[in-house]
Parts: sequence; C-alpha cells; structure tokens
Amino acid sequence: MKILLTHGYFLEEDPKELLIMKPYVPLGILYISAYLEKCGFENEVFDSTFRSFKSLTETIIKNRPDVIGIYTNLMTKINVLKIVKFIKSNEALKDTRIVLGGPEVRNHANDFLMYGADVIVFGEGEQTMLELVKCYAEKGLLSDVNGIAYRDASLAIVRTPERTLNKMLDQLPAPNRKKIDLNAYLTAWKSRHGYSAINLSSMRGCPYTCKWCSRAVYGQSYRRRKAALVVDEIVQLQSQYNFDSIWFVDDVFTVSHKWLEEFAKEIAERKVAVRYECISRADRLNDHAIELLKQSGCFRVWIGAESGSQRIIDAMDRRVDVEETRQMIQKVKAAGMEAGTFIMLGYPGETEDDIVATMKHLKSSLPDQFTITITYPIKGTPLYAEVEKDFLTQLPWHESTDRDIDFKREFPRSYYEHAVKWVSNEVLSQKFAKNRQFKKAIFCKITAWKYKYLMEKLKTA
Repeated sequence: MKILLTHGYFLEEDPKELLIMKPYVPLGILYISAYLEKCGFENEVFDSTFRSFKSLTETIIKNRPDVIGIYTNLMTKINVLKIVKFIKSNEALKDTRIVLGGPEVRNHANDFLMYGADVIVFGEGEQTMLELVKCYAEKGLLSDVNGIAYRDASLAIVRTPERTLNKMLDQLPAPNRKKIDLNAYLTAWKSRHGYSAINLSSMRGCPYTCKWCSRAVYGQSYRRRKAALVVDEIVQLQSQYNFDSIWFVDDVFTVSHKWLEEFAKEIAERKVAVRYECISRADRLNDHAIELLKQSGCFRVWIGAESGSQRIIDAMDRRVDVEETRQMIQKVKAAGMEAGTFIMLGYPGETEDDIVATMKHLKSSLPDQFTITITYPIKGTPLYAEVEKDFLTQLPWHESTDRDIDFKREFPRSYYEHAVKWVSNEVLSQKFAKNRQFKKAIFCKITAWKYKYLMEKLKTA
C-alpha cells in the first residue's frame, strides 16, 4: 500500500511568513509517519514548506498513493481544499483515498466531506491512521474505525464513536524527522536570524479553560512523556543536527513543577547543554519554577497575558491575575532570561479603557518580546458560540477561514487594527527611551500619536 503524508503549507505563498521566516517542521504528520513505520507500514512524507503546489501535484500523480493523509489547520485549509479538488478531478487518482486530520477538521467535518475528502480524523492521528490503512488494505469496514467521519454508500455522513485520548505517550516513537530535509529549516533560521531552531513536543493537551482556544485535537487534557525520554530526544537530535535552540511547542510547559524538576535533574546529571524557549502561564510560575527553567537551559519564557484588563481576562475565563502576570514577566527577566508575552485586542465587550489598561500593562512589565493580534473566533470554542449571532461577515466556506470572521464589537475592525499599532508603538517608544535610543523612541511616539488620531476619527465616524 502506498501512503503519502503532507500538510499543504507553502512558505513561498505567504509574504508575512516569508518576512517572519521562522518555519518549524510538521511534527504531527512525522509522528504518524513514525508510528505507521513502527507498525510495518512504509510511507512517504511530502514536506511542502519549502516546495510548491505544482511539485506536490506532480508527486501525487507520479506516486498515485492509495491513501494520502493531509494535516489541516487554519493556515493550510485553503491549500488543502485545492489539493482535494486536484485529486478528485484527476481520473488517474480515482482510487486515492483522502484522509484529513488536524485542528481544523473537527468542527467543519461535514463541509470537508462534502467538498471531496473521504475520511475525517478527529483528535490524535497515530492509532486512527494505522487502523484506516489496515482497513483499506484488508477491505474492511470504516464503521469499525473509531474517531472518524465519512460518507456511506448512500452519501449520508457517518460519525463513529470518539477515540479515547492516548495516555501512553511514552510508547510513541519519536517524530520521523529523517523523512524531511530538516537542514533546510535550520538554514532558513540561521540566514535570517543568526541562529537556528528546532521544535519538540513533551506533552499533549491543555487543562485550562480559555474561551478562545481550540481543543479540537488533544482535548482539555494533560498528558506527558517522561522527562528522561524528552532528554533522550534532545540528545539524539544534537547527535544528528547542528542547531542552536529548541522551541517546545507545549501549551503550558510549566504546568507540572514535579515534571519540571525531573527534567532539570536529567539535564544536569547528563550534562546536556541546551538552549530552549517555552510557553507558560503566570499562575504556573514561581521563584522555584523560574530557577528550574534557568538551570535546565531556558533562555526565553512566553507568558500568556492576552489582556492587561482584569475585566477582559475574566471574560476570557483565563483564571489568572493581571498583576501576577506582570510580576512573573519581571521575575523572568530578573533571573536572566527573556520574557515574551501574547496580547489580543478586540475581545467582545472590550472598551478603549481596557485597551489603555493593556498598554499600561505592557509598559509596566516591558517584556523583551510581545505579539498583538485581533481576536477572531474559532469554530467549536466558547468564544465562537458567544459571538456567532453577531457575525458581520458571510464569506464562502471554501474561500475563507475562521480568521476572516468579523463580529460586532464596540468599534469597527479598522479601529482595532489601528489600536494594535498604537499600543505597539507606545510600548516600543518606552523601551527605546529606557535604552537611551531617543531618536527611535521619538519616532515610535509620533507613530503612536498618528494611530491614536485615526482611532479617534473612527470613534466619531
């Protein structure tokens, strides 16, 4: 049986991503590839990141896979639909079965099936994909495979029982990185940023309740590999590749302080020299956790803030304290690590006073790095359910993603686009002034005034 795995992300097609140039390998399909291989099913991986849509279609035509598995998220959805359309419109590929998985498919399963996908996989893909390829190889019944949706002979959509989340992550083989050109990623990073980075996963799931966050794949759970096995993977990677840092993709790296202690102990006892960055929450940091991060090689901690307004934080069901978040950003910096943070503007009910509170939050904590986005609702989340009645956009499903959804807020969307630049420049102005870079500080301050003026015009329009 010929099995092809891909993900439909083409870096050359995205000007913003080309500018950022921080690509990471597609761990999801590499985990599936390794698992299938371990269970006796050879497979190929087409890593589309540095290649073109044309080269993908040529590979599909040449190989004529029996099964093609495609990872699908918000960023890749439109390209995935193009791939599905190409396969379904090509007579030579009439026997190719299209299997879609990833965070985008759960809450749009019917649409993907109606568009031409043969099977939708819900949740984690390793065991489900194994059972699917066995089913196709042995001409079995799709109804016997848990965790999928498909159309039966009458074209009715069938959903099988949900698959239980995998609690035995230690038994999974490491991602099949040999299937891709990982050095292409390292070179891209090195040439743009002066250092190279590799991504690694130590856990699955998130136990927290933030209303805007999708749990479509791993659910509201917390499952983790043994610290020793994670360090084993680091050591193996260091023996095979020359890279400078690791990005832990885990939602909350510090959720378990006991695990963090074990990880730091393994790093120390085995004398592993590593630099890494990770994501945390303010309520999962304290002096001890910060010290463990520092000892184990962490150089940057991203602390989710989302807003500097406690009222908005509570509306998000974040269950963190804004003042504690500021304190932890400052403590991380005091420990000699960088602190990063995430902010979103335009959350339902947010007023200009809330935006000012967020700006003051950033100015007082002064993280080394921060990102600001405008809130958008992802289908299947509590936020989506809350604002669905207030949607302002009605774009064709196959031509848009949830990122394109706008909803009724206090002000027009363009107001929040200006607000992002206002807040960013106000904070940068203060940072430059603190570092005695006064020309840059003045430039950012003038730019901030410009966007504040545009915001005021939209308020009175």
